[in-house]
Amino acid sequence: MRALISQRLIILAVLALVIAVLPFVFPSSYYFRVASLVWVSALAAIGLNILMGQAGQVSLGHAAFFGIGAYAVAIGPAHFGIPSWAALLLGAVLSAVLAYLVGRPILRLKGHYLAIATLGLGVLMALVITTESGWTGGPDGMPVERLSLFGWRVSGSYTWYWVTGGLLLLGTWIALNLDDTPTGRAFRALHDSEVAAQVVGVDVARFKLQAFVIAAVYASFAGSALAFMNGFINPDQAGFIHSVELVTIVVLGGLGSVVGSIVGAAVLVTLPQALTVFHEYEHLLLGLIIIVSMIFMRNGIVPSLSALLSQRGRS
Repeated sequence: MRALISQRLIILAVLALVIAVLPFVFPSSYYFRVASLVWVSALAAIGLNILMGQAGQVSLGHAAFFGIGAYAVAIGPAHFGIPSWAALLLGAVLSAVLAYLVGRPILRLKGHYLAIATLGLGVLMALVITTESGWTGGPDGMPVERLSLFGWRVSGSYTWYWVTGGLLLLGTWIALNLDDTPTGRAFRALHDSEVAAQVVGVDVARFKLQAFVIAAVYASFAGSALAFMNGFINPDQAGFIHSVELVTIVVLGGLGSVVGSIVGAAVLVTLPQALTVFHEYEHLLLGLIIIVSMIFMRNGIVPSLSALLSQRGRS
């Protein structure tokens, strides 16, 4: 128990140190923005990792909840006069409610049937956002009012670097602590075998639904943060491609690994920026690097490297 607590504290301390030190090596505000995108993507991926890596459920439409969070902070202040901070919380509540209502029937499915059902949810949400132009601005998107807290307007890439970094620290702390709770142990039992979990008394339907709702809330907060940071939102953030990107982050970093979600987000966000020097070959090289990574690190970057270091330590 003490070892687990120490491990969590080390992970949080290292993450906090990285967030604190990076600004000293950034040469311009552009790097603060890229880092903020990494923190936002990592936050959404951590939630999805709880669903996929811990509870063993598949979701190919997770960007739907990202979009709900993003459009809540755009539509709330613009159409209803809701304060921006309240719209952020409202987006999380709406995502949780939708995940609960939709999750009850679709989480009865398994395997590729569940994947197709979640894909349908994502496609439906993207379609609604695109067609309801009177509320969402349609395919062109809509502006987002800046976040205001006690008269302070949160703006600028430097400020959002620290805000998103703080959100990531909080999300990481919650995910790490969840793993050793009765809920976290139930999630792991579901991942190993739903039948075996049910035999030992785990309420399979209830815990699958809990994981789905938790993942949706994470995605909603990440979507709201990105919308506030950009000051603008469009349907792409709720689209299928973004859902695939989130799944890729989780799998690339390592299913079941909180640190893996952060590493996967860092790789998938920063690598395209580094490959822009190759111009028209950028996407080709990105895909090739991901394929090679998954061939030689099948369990994901972090679990594979951890296993390699353990083997060397024993030898």
